[in-house]
Amino acid sequence: MTFAQRKFPPGFRPRRGLNWGIVGLMYTSFYLCRYNLPLANKAIADEFHFSKSDMSSIISAQLLAYAIGQIVNGLLTDRLGGKRAMLIGAAGTVTMNLLFGASSFWGFLWLFVVLRSIDGYVQAFGAPGFIKINAAWFGQTERGTFAGIFGFMINLGRLGINYFGAALLAGFTFLGMWQVPALHWRWLFWIPAGVASLVAVVLALVVKDTPEEAGFAGVHAGEADHSDPDIHGEIATVFKRIVGNPLVWIIALAYACTGAVRQCIDQWFPRYFQEVYNLELSSARFQWLGFLIPFVASSGSLISGIISDRVFQGRRAPVAAWIYFIEVCVILVATQVQSLNWALVFFVLISFTANSTHSLLGPAAAMDIGGRKMAGFASGVIDSFQYFGASLALKVLGYFLDKSWDSYFYFMVPFGVIGGLLMFAIRNRALGKNNA
Repeated sequence: MTFAQRKFPPGFRPRRGLNWGIVGLMYTSFYLCRYNLPLANKAIADEFHFSKSDMSSIISAQLLAYAIGQIVNGLLTDRLGGKRAMLIGAAGTVTMNLLFGASSFWGFLWLFVVLRSIDGYVQAFGAPGFIKINAAWFGQTERGTFAGIFGFMINLGRLGINYFGAALLAGFTFLGMWQVPALHWRWLFWIPAGVASLVAVVLALVVKDTPEEAGFAGVHAGEADHSDPDIHGEIATVFKRIVGNPLVWIIALAYACTGAVRQCIDQWFPRYFQEVYNLELSSARFQWLGFLIPFVASSGSLISGIISDRVFQGRRAPVAAWIYFIEVCVILVATQVQSLNWALVFFVLISFTANSTHSLLGPAAAMDIGGRKMAGFASGVIDSFQYFGASLALKVLGYFLDKSWDSYFYFMVPFGVIGGLLMFAIRNRALGKNNA
């Protein structure tokens, strides 16, 4: 049955929308607490005389801890349930962001590394948690589309921090009446922590792990991974089933390539424009870039998800393969760019391609493979490689950037090639139980 033909009981769609919206806002707030560092990157380095390699150490440590956390926490999430996992992650990232801001009074590199590492680990409860919840609420041929829409929602976090973070650093007028002066970078960590705290309270009160908990039984009857109403998997069984699936590892390796390119853009684009083109974060051009990067990232997630659902009947690999190869072409052209306006365009285009594969191979593929009982660990294993790849790549990139920005785009090319070849190799394979 196709998405358009599916019939749901009265009240199900609004209740799912409410559930899904709050979970999306929770993960949006995680992004507020994660993508604040790129905006603070140069300010921290200037204040404490850190090199780009030093800043890469902070970023890489967080990404590495996040990768490890995805595996461990993904397994725990399948036991705890998605709601509990997200609340644990929210409590952790709120605490770590408050402490990271407070650590500005001392300025020790090792302290920044430790706090951001712990933050990376606890934030790794977020993705398995929301994927676990939505694996229960969405059917096989809906997941690509709704993973794409989720991509839009989580990119609100990036949009929010790009816009409001820059405003906090530059100063702004609130409601046309109150002038807020330029604030210290520590506020980029304290304010997102406050937002995440508020959303976590709403999530605790409203969100349900499954349709059954909300009073809707048998909504996805006939789908193999919805046949068991119990979402709590036994840890040993979940581990064996996911680790023993070769498709998990192929997708995970491709996702490492996605993570390398995506984080090379996301973590360094503010400082790239600050240093290469002397662009102020408060400038109109940067504000447009801060809007367009998450906007097109969301568009790429949505379009790729719809195509994989509607055109390829839930198969993600052929769509991902084409996107990787397009990404390589875009990056190669970007290496020749020498003007500010064209640089802005190509950053947006690369973000479009990187985030298209991000939603296809992370949320959608993990839900396909793991189903409602094992989606957390499937997500954890696959998503961990995105951050293993990113952690290694960004640590190496930091050494190159200390010399110059000349190798920045060239550095990303091999990742697109490898990701495309891996997805091309499994282009005819279906991931879900119904299509195996």
